[in-house]
Amino acid sequence: MDLAIVPFDSFPKDQQMLYQEWFNYADSDGDGRFTGSDATKFFAMSNLSRQDLRQVWAIADTKRQGYLDFQEFVIAMQLMSAAQSGEPITHDLISSDCKFSHYLKNLKPPKMEGLDKLLAKKRNKHKENDTISNVPPSPSPSISSKWFASKSSQKIPASAVTSIIDGLKKLYIQKLRPLEATYRFNDFVSPLLTNSDFDAKPMVLLLGQYSTGKTTFIKHMLNTNYPGAHIGPEPTTDRFVVVMAGPDERSIPGNTIAVQADMPFSGLSSFGSAFLSKFECSQMPHPLLEEITFVDSPGVLSGEKQRTQRAYDFTGVTSWFAAKCDLILLLFDPHKLDVSDEFKRVISSLRGHDDKIRVVLNKAHQVDTQQLMRIYGALMWSLGKVLNTPEVMRVYIGSFNDKPIDYADNGPLGGELFEKEQDDLLLDLKDIPRKACDRKINEFVKRARAAKIHAYIISHLKKQMPSIMGKTKAQEKLIANLEGEFAKVQREFHLPPGDFPNVEEFREKLRGYNIDKFERLRPKLIDAVDDMLGYDIPNLLKTFRNPYG
Repeated sequence: MDLAIVPFDSFPKDQQMLYQEWFNYADSDGDGRFTGSDATKFFAMSNLSRQDLRQVWAIADTKRQGYLDFQEFVIAMQLMSAAQSGEPITHDLISSDCKFSHYLKNLKPPKMEGLDKLLAKKRNKHKENDTISNVPPSPSPSISSKWFASKSSQKIPASAVTSIIDGLKKLYIQKLRPLEATYRFNDFVSPLLTNSDFDAKPMVLLLGQYSTGKTTFIKHMLNTNYPGAHIGPEPTTDRFVVVMAGPDERSIPGNTIAVQADMPFSGLSSFGSAFLSKFECSQMPHPLLEEITFVDSPGVLSGEKQRTQRAYDFTGVTSWFAAKCDLILLLFDPHKLDVSDEFKRVISSLRGHDDKIRVVLNKAHQVDTQQLMRIYGALMWSLGKVLNTPEVMRVYIGSFNDKPIDYADNGPLGGELFEKEQDDLLLDLKDIPRKACDRKINEFVKRARAAKIHAYIISHLKKQMPSIMGKTKAQEKLIANLEGEFAKVQREFHLPPGDFPNVEEFREKLRGYNIDKFERLRPKLIDAVDDMLGYDIPNLLKTFRNPYG
């Protein structure tokens, strides 16, 4: 999962200091971000062709954030040195199983024409600060955190934006959040976003009935247990557990996590103490967790167990995590293919996130090849009825276990098939950090469209209310005929019906509000969001694309 095959610490001490000095000089804003405009000036000193520099940036900026952090800057330097040596610049150069690993590690820094003179000038100006730290600079406690603490009407200067994510934060605060706050989008659909929601690492949500191997899957990926993990044949994970990177191994209770400003889980407070007592964060130092956060969930109930009522809205929580996650894995056991009523509700709550869903048929080594064919067919038939979509869901077949597995009973194709399937799933997981920025843009645009439709619905309902008498009866009538009101909004504003919220869920929430207190339509707020979708976001992506075209 780690991009850099040559850890920075493995470089000689003098080379570490040199790269640190180069980065400090090249980072014009001093915020730990080497942007495209920085690159056009600094990379030019290498005298490489534009084509080579385009490749260097494309490979180093693997997450497509529009800037390089310190480690990615070092990778860019490695690649530039290789290019100056006549090596073709391809992704193979930084592949973890690449034959060039030793070659890259022993490369000297690239030749940068005129850089020594520029650095000497800088040293002369700042003799009192000529000690170079060996610790890579981290982006300053982001300026954007102050944006969220200020009034949404405050204008944020363009110079404060040094990445695509920064740009999205700025657009959210100035153009989208005013619309959400005015029409109570945060009460009906999703809490207002915070700084940590934008900065959060990509997440993978694991869902499935008990004993389908969710916790073992995470253990398999980490090659170790996470703090608080329990594995057994019965429902051993009785809570939602977020497994993420941390300085040491520890478990943090849900109530504590939900109030931490640097964690993207404040929205879970709306599910109450009953849920937060069944939620915890498990932290540990691990290279994979520096890239991805895993969310382990309680086993979905089946059979007699379904009669036990949970003390919180389980489906609502899974829906909340689904909106935040980059990948959703539905795990099945060959001996547990039935989709229980609770599992149906959970899968239905994933509506709108179909592109994130993958299915894992785990523990496949427990059956022979003939049985596996029949089980696969039965699984697809069961899922087809629940997902209610003509597209075929991607199903991975394998055995994600922490112990060696004997594939002898699975026929001549068993072991080879499982290994290929597991490799495909691992590639899917490796792609998550690379696609994280694209996913954030996609989710942001989806949220903006949902907020617009919500504003149209709320303002339409307000418009239908009488000015003086009969307000209670009018509200009851509107709530009872909500499907018809949705249809009116759809026709009036030419909106796609598939983008409208679930009628029953909206009706239930609407009962707790006085429609007469809602806001009328404010075209300026809608226009601001339209401008954001039509002009601001495309311009933002253009600004932070590869500086070499």
